[in-house]
Amino acid sequence: MNRGLLHKSFLRLEGHGKLIHDGGQVMFLVFLRKKNGDLLANIPTLERTTTLKLLRKIAYALHLAHTSNVVLCNLKPTNILIDDDGCALMCDFGSARDAFLSSSSFGFTRAYSVKDNNPSREEGLMGTHDEETKKFFKHSSVICVLSPRYASSKLSIMKQQVVGTMFTHHQKCILVDTQAPGNNRKITAFLGGLDLCDGRYDTPEHRLFCDLDTVFKDDFHQPNFPAGTKAPREPWHDLHCRIDGPAAYDVLINFAQRWRRATKWREFSFLKKTMSRWHDDAMLKIERISWILSPAFAVSKERTEIPEDDPELYVSREDHPENWHVQIFRSIDSGSVQGFPRSIAVAEEQNLISSKYLVVDKSIEAAYIQAIRSAQHFIYIENQYFLGSSYAWPSYKDAGADHLVPMELALKIASKIRSKERFCVYVVLPMWPEGDPKSTTMQEILYWQSQTMQMMYQVIARELKSMQLLDSHPLDYLNFYCLGNREANAQSSSDADKVSDSFKFQRFMIYVHAKGMIIDDEYVVLGSANINQRSLAGSKDTEIAMGAYQPHHSWAKKQQHPRGQVYGYRMSLWAEHLGMLEDCFQEPEALECVRRVNEVAEDNWKRYTADNFTELNGHLLKYPIQVDADGKVGSLPDFECFPDLGGKIVGNPSPTIPDVLTT
Repeated sequence: MNRGLLHKSFLRLEGHGKLIHDGGQVMFLVFLRKKNGDLLANIPTLERTTTLKLLRKIAYALHLAHTSNVVLCNLKPTNILIDDDGCALMCDFGSARDAFLSSSSFGFTRAYSVKDNNPSREEGLMGTHDEETKKFFKHSSVICVLSPRYASSKLSIMKQQVVGTMFTHHQKCILVDTQAPGNNRKITAFLGGLDLCDGRYDTPEHRLFCDLDTVFKDDFHQPNFPAGTKAPREPWHDLHCRIDGPAAYDVLINFAQRWRRATKWREFSFLKKTMSRWHDDAMLKIERISWILSPAFAVSKERTEIPEDDPELYVSREDHPENWHVQIFRSIDSGSVQGFPRSIAVAEEQNLISSKYLVVDKSIEAAYIQAIRSAQHFIYIENQYFLGSSYAWPSYKDAGADHLVPMELALKIASKIRSKERFCVYVVLPMWPEGDPKSTTMQEILYWQSQTMQMMYQVIARELKSMQLLDSHPLDYLNFYCLGNREANAQSSSDADKVSDSFKFQRFMIYVHAKGMIIDDEYVVLGSANINQRSLAGSKDTEIAMGAYQPHHSWAKKQQHPRGQVYGYRMSLWAEHLGMLEDCFQEPEALECVRRVNEVAEDNWKRYTADNFTELNGHLLKYPIQVDADGKVGSLPDFECFPDLGGKIVGNPSPTIPDVLTT
């Protein structure tokens, strides 16, 4: 969590993926697009197996588990769509409910902590179905707790109201017990960006109109248009992972700390009777169960005792060629957990930030910064949001998005230019934040995003000018992309009150909900945190992430470009996004690669925006901005607004919306 330890663990990475298993040590879940039934390219580190989706793996793990814990911000008890070997199955959540409840014969109780938006509304303020979920598990052995984002009671009443109103629990974790050697069980953790909610399931094809009455039946998700509007479904792109080994127990400790805090108010005597079903004693003491492997950690009001790693929990030997080292990071404060140290000295020893009223863990931002500073060749990012380092923006420097990630990226590029070394950064974003891009809130977020981009490009442009590299351009070093799709549509529009332009032109963005970063094809960060102030401050939204690498597949070990599982994961994502794999993609830092990726993305943007239907090569689009040699950012010619839905691409600030809400 914040111990600075790297665990020898077992890891699966998932990004619309195929199941990859090598020697029982590491599994990657990666989807590769197919063309005429063949894989687009041979990636040696990836075993070619049948498609097996993340939801199926989670459902299977829950089905076999004897006990499980869940921390989710979105959970909807309706249909889960599962596609295996091209065959679609409709699985009602009732069967998952049966899986949750089937362990009653073992005498264990499942504890679930779900984000609470607004208990007075059935769907919740953000449509996360929290009240619906609570009702679904009523009168069962499943303990479902709706957990509002409480602030620390030491803060003023005003600040508590701001935290409870503006911020949210954003972690997405599932913990289950799985088979271990012999007759033992062990803890397995799933974490990342994926919510167990409607509209999240997707395939590498990211359908707009096809398979709506099979694969996507009863799971049509399109929140960007008013109800009754005929529109394509919104495709979804996300990244998630499975962790086994000691690091999984750090995720369990996070759950234990969250659970203690969520059930803390049972201590009031007049509530004890009504709250007795789900007080903190309902959480299993796993370390007391002899046949579940677990370290003897303890969470109390004043501290969390974490023992040294137990070699019995290791999944592979240190000298195994496919061994992983994994570390867990968080953005969270003492208002959302119980077990942070009260002593400032002890807090600092654990790399926590301590003040008079609050203890804060912001190790996700620290992990991003450390990874960026360690990068030597390239950085590849996929994230739902990208804004920050507002202190250096061209304007609105006091917006409050002060985290360092964008500036660290820009300074890394500048340092490499100064050293006359090739380096580049690729960033994949959604075309706009989910919702109406014309709305005041979305326009302000887009404005912060464009300010961030311009700040970064101007840092790079100044360094190029300083080094007198007159033939170079900022786009040779930093590029932003989005994802989209066009698909032939045979549907009738006669049954709709209104037909959208997206429906007419047979196109829509693929919503990038991923939160991941790959460094030099040797290190990966993946979790629930966006690149914005809400996710990285530590005292706002709660987040969890992991950082991982294979020690036998590093630049230092190989003395050349590593070709381990992180490399294979990045290449599989590029195969999906670009619809092809070329030799130059193996060296992403090379100018040849940058220009080839940009060529495909720019051509796809032209195809995407053409009035006449034209299929894309993959899904990667140039993000629709123009960057001049001085780093100034503006709209593309003839594209001041987004196609079909409108809304300025570079956004507009709002004088009425609090900046704390949009940063």
